[in-house]
Amino acid sequence: MKKTTKLSILCTAALLLAAFAGNALATDIPSDAVILERIWNDSIASILTVNNSYPSLISINDEAAGPLGWANLHAWRFSTDGAGAQEFSNTDGFMFSADVTLSGTGDGEGGLQIAPWWSQSDGRFNVRTPDGEVACFGGRLPFYSFTGSNGVSYVKGTTVRLTIIYTPNIEMNETMPATIEYIYDDGASYSSGPLPFDEGNPAEEDPHGLWGILSPAYAGGHFQFNDMVGAGEGANFNVVWGDIVFEDLGSVVATEKSSWGGVKALFR
Repeated sequence: MKKTTKLSILCTAALLLAAFAGNALATDIPSDAVILERIWNDSIASILTVNNSYPSLISINDEAAGPLGWANLHAWRFSTDGAGAQEFSNTDGFMFSADVTLSGTGDGEGGLQIAPWWSQSDGRFNVRTPDGEVACFGGRLPFYSFTGSNGVSYVKGTTVRLTIIYTPNIEMNETMPATIEYIYDDGASYSSGPLPFDEGNPAEEDPHGLWGILSPAYAGGHFQFNDMVGAGEGANFNVVWGDIVFEDLGSVVATEKSSWGGVKALFR
């Protein structure tokens, strides 16, 4: 109930911001997901098994086989046509979440992603075994550690709910950057709160933008099987994303001097 109420408030706030500041519900709702296999392919002979039953379930299992290497990286992305990865704009507001489970005899990491335009491996809300670290980092994402800030530690084989909320702002500048919120729920819900983006590279403002995820960005999930040579022949790593939810929170068009903070103040 707590989580539903929180998201309802955020969505209502986004709609109010639309009325005040030129927001429009314009982000395409994904109808499918596409799998990006072997972004890293250190273990070229591994046995890869994928189940894409979006939105109810996506699972990726990689079994180590010789010749072995350090790590294989795979990912999935939201899609509107089942063929290509959906592109998100710097000014598109959206929320997505999934139940995430890591298992297998090997170790690795997985979770949710907002990957930047230049890299399919970066921008992670990351859960890792065997040490249980939970952290958000890389690409354009503001850093946050749930392990360091909230004392949480993931246990292999358990299911946790991961949520990312991306909120563009009206001006998209130093005073009013986009924000992102990460929520980790292992039975208790922990939030990073809204974290501001930095500027990015001013030389890349055209065409990518500043003060947010930049354009285009790609959203979905990632899978990384670590130390495959150490795990040995026949070891496996498995990540499952269940009950995948995506919600459009509107696209910002700067027309008037309204603020996201002002809208949020209505709910205090």
